[in-house]
Amino acid sequence: MKAQITIIIAVLFLGVFELNAQVKKAYTTSGGEMIFSFATIDNNGGESGNIMRWSPVFNFQNLINYDASNAVGFFSGLNIRNVGFIYDVPNTNIRKKFRNYTAGIPVGFKIGQLDKVFVYGGYEIEFPLNYKEKTFENEKKTDKFNVWFSKRVPSVYHTVMLGVNLPYGANIKFKYYLTSFFNKDFKETINGEVSKPYENIEANVFYFSLTFDLFKNTHYSGPMDSKDVKYSAMY
Repeated sequence: MKAQITIIIAVLFLGVFELNAQVKKAYTTSGGEMIFSFATIDNNGGESGNIMRWSPVFNFQNLINYDASNAVGFFSGLNIRNVGFIYDVPNTNIRKKFRNYTAGIPVGFKIGQLDKVFVYGGYEIEFPLNYKEKTFENEKKTDKFNVWFSKRVPSVYHTVMLGVNLPYGANIKFKYYLTSFFNKDFKETINGEVSKPYENIEANVFYFSLTFDLFKNTHYSGPMDSKDVKYSAMY
């Protein structure tokens, strides 16, 4: 199943770039993303303990933009993202850090002055690639591991986003993960005993991100205008 997902990502990625070669109005943009993430947590009815997580690396966004006019556009692409959250277990001295590297395929729209200020939104499906979990007790790291294509998390995350592209290339985005971070049915065996470590934890990640000059297309030409047009294009 994991191998099939990887193949699907590769096919879609190649298809997007084939579209770029065929459509004159389409252009590519890319850049990083500085993420400030949180999570809504319900652990057996307890909702406290969430700590902000800052992840400036490694977050790569690679987009295909299609501008139908100077005011309306669409985008898709392939993104690699480092996202997770930090959790202080209530009534203990234990801190947990969880993160996933994911591959995401967004589908969205842009509305506004595409060369100045505009809003954008859409949906993105993300496929977890590498899961990492760290445990600290009394500020000392006691456990750490990471797993490729881990069953501790779902095979797919469904997400929605909303953002604004400001003058001079600044970009602010809000994103919410509709899918719970953990796979509640995951089982592990320790000392012969089988347990479900995430069975009672409901955690949905959300984040705010900041980028600069991330989606800027500096040489745009197409059927709408025979002249080159300067676009500060986002996603």
